[in-house]
Amino acid sequence: MSDVFEVCKAPRILPYMKSVRHKCDAIIDELKGLGNASNREGMARFGIATEHAFGVSIPVLRRIAKRTGRNHALALELWRSAFHEARILAAFVDDPTLVSSSQMDLWVKDFDSWDLTDQCCNHLFSRSSLASGKVHAWSCGEEEFVRRAAFSLLASMAVHRHDVPDEDFESMLTLVLLASEDDRNYVRKAVSWALRQIGKRSPALHAEAISVAEALCEKQGRTARWIGRDALRELQDPSVYARIIRRANSSRR
Repeated sequence: MSDVFEVCKAPRILPYMKSVRHKCDAIIDELKGLGNASNREGMARFGIATEHAFGVSIPVLRRIAKRTGRNHALALELWRSAFHEARILAAFVDDPTLVSSSQMDLWVKDFDSWDLTDQCCNHLFSRSSLASGKVHAWSCGEEEFVRRAAFSLLASMAVHRHDVPDEDFESMLTLVLLASEDDRNYVRKAVSWALRQIGKRSPALHAEAISVAEALCEKQGRTARWIGRDALRELQDPSVYARIIRRANSSRR
């Protein structure tokens, strides 16, 4: 019965997929025309892989995404192109409710730059119901950008996921402690980012994050101490704490 259904369905799907591929090709051509060498040089100076990049800025990609709208099938085609900006655009136009666990695991293996990692985690993965599970799974990964993705995703969730209770973020502070000895630059910065964003989420989490940061400052490892000091610089800023209190008071009204 399922075979019959697939046969009947195929005539409707094939034209749609051809249309999606045509749209993808048109967007790639547009990106090629918008790119320039100066932008690519600037990207390289900031440690962004440019081998498959055109040199198109994020604001321009956002405008294209706004014009295009949400389109899961198009996002998959854009990602398959392997072009840097096309993959960022894929994260902008994909529908987080349609993103599967296998898709997330496949895409994270393709991460080759901190900006692609962060844009994808911030704009797409953090809005998925699968996000928390991936934070735990990827935080154990060996690859630098897979592990960065775990903490970039955690930082983004702390900002965007108001439906996730504080208790979940408190438990994930353990992951920060476990990763605090990873001295790879893109990992340690993401770990600090996650700790700071969790600490800015609520007064209770602020206190927990301060405790974790202070514990890191007492560790022997240089990377752990750097993360602890980096987090404390922001979390102990009186203006930062005042914003946390104002936000908490506002949410109670």
